[in-house]
Amino acid sequence: MKVKKKLGLVAATGALGLALISGGTYSFFNDKEVTTSTFEMGTLDLSVNPSSIVNIKNLIPGDFITKSFTLKNNGTVDIAKVLLKTEYTVTNKDGAPPNIEDLGKFIRVNFLFNQDKAVLGTWLPEDQVVYQTTLHDLQTMTPDAVENRIFHEHLEEIGGLKKGDKDKLFVQFQFVDNGEDQNQFQGDSLSLKWTFEATQPAGKER
Repeated sequence: MKVKKKLGLVAATGALGLALISGGTYSFFNDKEVTTSTFEMGTLDLSVNPSSIVNIKNLIPGDFITKSFTLKNNGTVDIAKVLLKTEYTVTNKDGAPPNIEDLGKFIRVNFLFNQDKAVLGTWLPEDQVVYQTTLHDLQTMTPDAVENRIFHEHLEEIGGLKKGDKDKLFVQFQFVDNGEDQNQFQGDSLSLKWTFEATQPAGKER
C-alpha cells in the first residue's frame, strides 16, 4: 500500500507540473518601445513657358526667326537632365504633287545661348550657337536641353535644374535656302511637337 501511495503522489505531482508548464503564467520583466516611419516621395514637375514657341506664316527660303522659352523646375527634387524629343508632320498643299524631299531637312534649328547657365559674360544670344542641326536629324536625337558647354566645362554650369530654378533658352529656326528650286514646298505647312522630359538624378544615401 505504501508503494501505491508513493506512486500515486509522484503521478499527481507530475500532472501538476505539466499543468503549470502548459497553462500556467510566469512573472518576468518587460519593456516595449514603438517607432514609426514616414516615406514621402519627391515630385518631378517641369513647366515650359510659353507652350507654343513659334507660330509663323508665309515663310520663304532664307527666312529665320529667333524665339526664347523658359524651363522651370516646380517639383520638390532636382532635375538631372531635360531630354528633348522631336516629332513633326508635313502637310502638303492641297492639289500639289507629293514632295520629293522632306521639308524637315530644310528647317535648321540653331540652339543658342542658355542665359541662365553662362557665367562668363553677357553676349547676345544670336552670337552664341551652342548646337546646330535640322528637324529631320533631330528626330533621332534626345539632347539635354539645359546642358551648356559653350566655353569651358569647368567654368560653366553643365546641366540640370535644381528645384525652384529656371533656365531661359533661345532657339532659332531657319528655312534653309539651298540655292536651288524649292517650289515643291510652296504652300506646305509643318507642325512641330517638342516634348521636354525631366529625369531624376541618381539616388543617394539619406
